Amino acid sequence: MKVRLMATRLRGLPILALALVIASFPATAAEPKWQHGLAMHGDLKYGADAKHFDYVNPGAPKGGSVRSAAIGGFDSLNGFIVKGNAAAGVGTIYDTLMSSSADEAFSAYGQLAELVRTPDDRSWVEFKLRANARWHDGKPVTVDDVIFTFNSLIEKGQPFYRYYYGNVKEVRKLDALTVRFEFKPGENRELPLILGQIAVVPKHYWQSRDFGATTLEPPLGSGAYRIAAVDPNRSITLERVKDYWGKDLLVNKGLDNIDTIQFEYYRDATVALEAFKAGRFDYRMENSSKAWATGYDTPAVKKGLIKLEKFNHDRTSGMQGFAYNLRRDMFKDSRVREALAYAFDFEWSNEHLFYGQYGRTRSYFDNSELAATGLPDKDELALLEPLRGKLPARVFTDEYQPPKADGSGDIRANLRTASKLLRDAGWIIKDGKRVNEKTGQVLAFEVLLVSPLFERVVLPLAKNLEKLGVAARVRTVDSAQYQRRMDTFDFDVVVGSWGQSQSPGNEQRGFWGSHAADQEGSRNLTGIKSEAIDALIEKIIAANDRKALVTATRALDRVLQWNFLLIPHFHAGYDRIAFWDKFGRPSVTPKSGNQILAWWYDEAKAKALAETKKNLGN
Repeated sequence: MKVRLMATRLRGLPILALALVIASFPATAAEPKWQHGLAMHGDLKYGADAKHFDYVNPGAPKGGSVRSAAIGGFDSLNGFIVKGNAAAGVGTIYDTLMSSSADEAFSAYGQLAELVRTPDDRSWVEFKLRANARWHDGKPVTVDDVIFTFNSLIEKGQPFYRYYYGNVKEVRKLDALTVRFEFKPGENRELPLILGQIAVVPKHYWQSRDFGATTLEPPLGSGAYRIAAVDPNRSITLERVKDYWGKDLLVNKGLDNIDTIQFEYYRDATVALEAFKAGRFDYRMENSSKAWATGYDTPAVKKGLIKLEKFNHDRTSGMQGFAYNLRRDMFKDSRVREALAYAFDFEWSNEHLFYGQYGRTRSYFDNSELAATGLPDKDELALLEPLRGKLPARVFTDEYQPPKADGSGDIRANLRTASKLLRDAGWIIKDGKRVNEKTGQVLAFEVLLVSPLFERVVLPLAKNLEKLGVAARVRTVDSAQYQRRMDTFDFDVVVGSWGQSQSPGNEQRGFWGSHAADQEGSRNLTGIKSEAIDALIEKIIAANDRKALVTATRALDRVLQWNFLLIPHFHAGYDRIAFWDKFGRPSVTPKSGNQILAWWYDEAKAKALAETKKNLGN
């Protein structure tokens, strides 16, 4: 301590004087303790002596294979960059510093890092790496790898990394196993956990390669799987690493049970469904309500060879919708954006297209306590009032609800409301077309799709818009062209989706932040730029407890709602899974929903399945 080091200089002073000198030194804050995990708010569920998560089978057998489908194609095994289309599953070859549990709002436990520590104000974080962590070539994972990864992601990675890690001031090596991240001034309590999510890459592998380039050479990893085979645009095969260094960790025990994982690519979901029913692959998460209701009428389902099961979850639904590109002049007026939403008849669509399987999404954080309902309470108002002049007035006076109809298909009342909004915004009817009364521009736009499955949802909307004099054309493109147009914001309207966690934070900058609006490849698809939204995002990031986080998120939610960035879609509170009956799975489904990596290959079931199919001549 400084006081002991200066003792010789203080010798001979009167006792009272000495006491005054010592008292004048600033108190030294207690050194934060090393921990096995870190919670965003509150306490960790799993203690330092926990051996596995509650939703896994720690004795699950290892072996077998699972085949799944992917749509489109791929031309790269580098999923960290904007360039190229990365293959499915490439992230499984990497370990992260920490790994989150699926049954807590946001808690993480050590993976590559054995221990973590951060002060109460979370102004920095340190990770102590495990001495036995190894790359697949046998070399140790080092602090130099962590630093190299961070710098590479900032310099050459996808744009969201720069927003995600924007508050990091410095990263430095403290010793052979300890790395420290120093943060810029300002509260960002989530940042230690976010840095724990870094998928670390090997410096010794990448320093002779271009991290910013696409590649079809299987990269070196440290995770439970390695890439075994690659057939560009057709398939990728992952194999379980038998001597995986981390197999007995809390975050890994009972997971990664299947020896071989293969993703086979198909042109579209319709072709993939037929391939699944023919036995070409084993496991399918069904995203189509129509397919779930009508597409599995096959003998294999009737005889129990294919299982169809719903797995309930409590995760935030997030938001999906027809997202407007506010960079286009025609969508800059919020009245236009609000008006077009009245042409989407969800109630009719749910009955006739979705088989009643969905609920209407009204919040960007639906299915959670984070969703804004009613009018803002006093805690929300404390955040919103200073921004009043920069917010839509209805944020303070009305609860947002998307337009509703009676399900009959007759939405004339809604269309009348839409027509008035358009006229108020300066768009009038001329020769049967909706035109801008000042410029003469026709209100026409393209809805860009990557899957023909959504055409059946868009076409009824287009017909309703036609009644308003608005021309909406639908264009479906291949996955490569679609991704490029998304990255460069070359679209009018697109089906946008923003997944949300129970603990939102830095990612909101990439979703809605002004700085992300013009950054190629960012998740700010709508191009919204708002000082008020930026300010509320920072309130979320700085929230020091759960209550403050919920309040700030609700405030942001209602501001997003009243900006009419999109036409909200729909959601379900369960996962729809179809699979050939040759797997075992844990009895517990966590809050986050089904965990495929906790399943295992059941040899007895697989043998019985093969015999039955043989007897059926299939």
